[in-house]
Amino acid sequence: MKANRIDHEELSKVLNRLGEAAVNPAAWHDIMDDICRAVGASAALLLQSDVRTPDVPRTASISEATDLYFRNNWHLRDPRAKGFPRMMAGEVVTDLDVMSAEQIRADPMYNELLFPSGYRWFAGIGFWAESAAWALTIQRTGREGTFEARDKEVLAQLAPRLTETATLATAIGRAVLTSMTDVLDRVRQPALVINREGMVLRTNQAADRGFDEEIRIRERRLVLRDKQAMTRFDQLIGMIRATPDAVAIPASPILIRRTTKPPVVLRLLPVDGAARSVFLGARAMLILSNLAPRPAPDPALIGQAFDLTPAESRLAALLATGTSIAGAAEHLRISRETARNHLKSIFSKTGVHRQSELVTLVSQLG
Repeated sequence: MKANRIDHEELSKVLNRLGEAAVNPAAWHDIMDDICRAVGASAALLLQSDVRTPDVPRTASISEATDLYFRNNWHLRDPRAKGFPRMMAGEVVTDLDVMSAEQIRADPMYNELLFPSGYRWFAGIGFWAESAAWALTIQRTGREGTFEARDKEVLAQLAPRLTETATLATAIGRAVLTSMTDVLDRVRQPALVINREGMVLRTNQAADRGFDEEIRIRERRLVLRDKQAMTRFDQLIGMIRATPDAVAIPASPILIRRTTKPPVVLRLLPVDGAARSVFLGARAMLILSNLAPRPAPDPALIGQAFDLTPAESRLAALLATGTSIAGAAEHLRISRETARNHLKSIFSKTGVHRQSELVTLVSQLG
C-alpha cells in the first residue's frame, strides 16, 4: 500500500504543543495521538534505549500490545533495537533500515506480537533527555503503508524538539523534587525520592544527617538492618514496579526497629505533576519519621512558657529530644534523684502526668 501523506500543518501544530508535556507529563498521551493523526499512523510510544520499563507513555491504541511486549520480554530481543545508534545520530530509522522484508516476515516478534496486533511498519525518532537516549516509536498498519524517504525527512524535524522538551521536562521535574524535599528539610523532616526500581534519586539534609549503620543509602538504594522491615520494603518496591503511574499505591507504613535508638516509621507519598516526568523517573517520596532526634527547644523559651526554673527548663529540653531521665541526669551532672524531683515539679507546672506527654508538649515549642 502507498504510505499516507503527512499533514504538515497538523504536524506543525503538534510541534507547538510539545512544551505542554514539559510541565504536564500526562499531556504525552494526547500529543502522541495528534502525532499519529498528522503522520498517518495508528500508534506511538516512548522507549528508553538502555532502561526499558513497561510504564512508558503510549497511545491507547497500542496499550495492550505494549503490555505484551514487556510481559513476554520482547523488549530484551527486539530486532529493531540495532537501529538505536543510528537514531541517536539523527537518522529516522524504519524496519527496512535494519531488516530485509524476508527477515521481517520470518521474525518471531512480528509474527507473534506486531502482526496479530495489526501493526506492520515502524519508524523510530531518537532524542535526548539530558544524557539519556530515548526514541519516539511510531507504528503504521499494513493499510497505512511503509515510511518512505520523504516521510523520514519530515519526521526528522521532531528530533530536536523532542530533545528540547525532554531536557526541559527533566530539569523542571528535578526542580520540583528539590523544592519538595527542601520544604520538608525546613521542618526537619527526613525525606528521599525513589524511582520505579527503588533507586534513590534525591535525599534532603535531614535524611542525610539521620542515616547510620542501621538505616543508610548503599549504591543508591535504601538499606535497613531490620530484616523484617527490609522484607516489607522490598515488597513495597515490587508493588511500585507493578503499579501503573496513574494508580495510587496502597502502601501501609513500615516500622523500622533500631538497636539503641527509637524506631523509625517509613511512609510513602505519591509524586505528582511535573515531578512525575517519565525522563526523570521519580515515582514516590519516602518520609522517615523519627530518623534523627529533633533539636531541643530553647530552655529559656521552655522556662518562659511554663514558668520553670532554669534547672527544670534544661531538663525538659533534654527530655524533648528523647533522652531518658537517667541520660539527662548524667548529661546535666546531677543525681537521678534530683532529676526525678525536677521532673515532678515540671509535671505539676505543665499539667502533664507522663514523660511522653511532656515530650509532646515541649516539642511543640521547637
